[in-house]
This record gives sequence, C-alpha cells and structure tokens, in this order.
Amino acid sequence: MTYIQPAFDGAELAAPAPAKSRRRIDDYEAWVDEVWKTFVAAADSGQPFTVDQIARRHRLPDPPQPKTQWGRLPGRLLNDGIIRHHGYGGSARARQSLVHVWIGVPIGQRQAVALARREARAAARAEKRAA
Repeated sequence: MTYIQPAFDGAELAAPAPAKSRRRIDDYEAWVDEVWKTFVAAADSGQPFTVDQIARRHRLPDPPQPKTQWGRLPGRLLNDGIIRHHGYGGSARARQSLVHVWIGVPIGQRQAVALARREARAAARAEKRAA
C-alpha cells in the first residue's frame, strides 16, 4: 500500500497564534514592560496577591526563561517601592511550594519606601566591603 500525500494549497499552513497564556516573550525588558502595569494595578488594589495569581488571572505571557525570571519581577517592584512582603502562601504554578504573598504600598509612600530600600542596600554593600 502506498501513501500519497495531499497537495497543499497554502490555506492550511498558517498555524493559529499560541494562546496568550502560553506565549513567551524573547526579550526580558519587553516582557517587563508588558506585565508591569498589571502588577502595579494589583498593588493599587490593596489586596494581597501572589505573582502566580496575577499571572493566571490576567493570562500574562511568560518571560524568556520562566523558571527563573518570574522571581525577578517582584524584586523590581519591591525596589521601586510598589509592593512589600505580606506573608506566605501556596502556588499552583510552583506545585504547592511556599511562595511570597505581596501587598501594595500606598501610592503616597512609594517614593519614600524606594529611597529607604536603596539606602539600606547601599549601607549593606558598604558594610560588606568593609568586612
């Protein structure tokens, strides 16, 4: 028995775009630009959240290296005074692992919190160099 491959007219070669939740952005900074407003809005809500909850709720795309780069985003938000640590909770993405729960810093306090965090980090670096 022989197999004859049908001729393609080109109409079916284009695959549908991947679902937004499965899309991966190749450039980390472009990814941060795309998801930043969503996390700032979550912080502005005043409700505690995990990164995984926001990513799933808003069907955010993955960064170039999802296993390591999802964790870098809260560090940036923390350094900018947008969020603060609120507690710990579970994560469906991390397979029941314990993850940080974040809450937004009030808008009027964000600059002061960011400045205090930068000063604390600079003091820690200076202390480390002196030791």
